[in-house]
This record gives sequence, C-alpha cells and structure tokens, in this order.
Amino acid sequence: MIYSDKVMDHFQNPRNVGVIKNADGVGKVGNPVCGDVMAFYIKVKGNHLVDIKFQTFGCGAAIAVSSMVSEMAMGKTIEEALKITNKSVAQELGGLPKNKLHCSNLGADALHEAIKNYKEKQKTPEKVTPEKPVASEECCCPYCEGPIETMEGICGTCKVELEECPECGKPSKKGEEKCLHCGAKK
Repeated sequence: MIYSDKVMDHFQNPRNVGVIKNADGVGKVGNPVCGDVMAFYIKVKGNHLVDIKFQTFGCGAAIAVSSMVSEMAMGKTIEEALKITNKSVAQELGGLPKNKLHCSNLGADALHEAIKNYKEKQKTPEKVTPEKPVASEECCCPYCEGPIETMEGICGTCKVELEECPECGKPSKKGEEKCLHCGAKK
C-alpha cells in the first residue's frame, strides 16, 4: 500500500492530538468493520473554531486523516468547517488508497458531529411558563416561576412545597433555613 508523503507526514507527526477539557463540542464516530474510532473536540469563539484536538484509534490513514481534518478546520467558521468533506480531506492529503477512503469519511463525520454537539449546547432551554397568567409575585414559585396552588402551598410546575415567610410574607421552600427573598431565618 503506497501512501503520499503528506499522509506519511501527518501519520508520523500528527497535529492537534489530545483532548480539550470543557470542549464546546465533542464528536465521536467509529467504523465497526475496520475498527477505527475518532473523537474530535472543538472550542468556538465568535463562530470560529479556535482550537481543535482529536484522539484516534486506528490505522495510519485514520491518524493522518484526523490530523489533516484538524488543520483544515482550524480558524474556520462553523459554516466553512461543515463544508469539509471526505473528498476534500483525501485530496488535501494527496490521495488515499481505495480501501482507506472510508477513513476520510470518519474524519469529516467526527468534526461534523462535534459541531452538531456544539450547536445543540447553544440552544437555550425554553422557560417554563404557567398555563394561566399569574397575578402577582406572591402567586409565583420563586424557584421556577410556575403558579402556586394556594390551597396546598405546592408549586403547580416543579411541585416544591412552599410556606409563607413570617418576616416578608413571600413564598419560600418548606424546611429551608433562610427565606429566599429576605434572608430571614425561619
């Protein structure tokens, strides 16, 4: 099997190997047929990939592909990085033998999974809103802002048992040492 000089260079001297602690996105893919497994870790700032690391368990081509993908994506915008394909990776490496082309799929797929993971983390959770309008702060749960079922003193949304603070009169979690609102000890 003949590899290009670029493939051999990236295999023998891989770039960006490692793990990013507290990565903004992580993508892991594997091929059960050949046993190659790749994980990509990305840091994003201002929509640009400012750091990329990878870990690869596999053949020399898989390691070279991971290294090349990390270099191709570094500094790119999210949108530009998503345009990296198996074909562009193989071309950038000066070609891969036919039986190793699947490795270039894995590299691009792992990067795309890391970006997908990053995008999922960016979605803000929807705020829980009460089904009926709440008239005043006293009727809202101080923990989730859901409606308080006044007869039972239980939040209708998060089901926390509440009691009235003797100092400020606002609802606070039953059994809590201090009032959430005024800080008075109960």
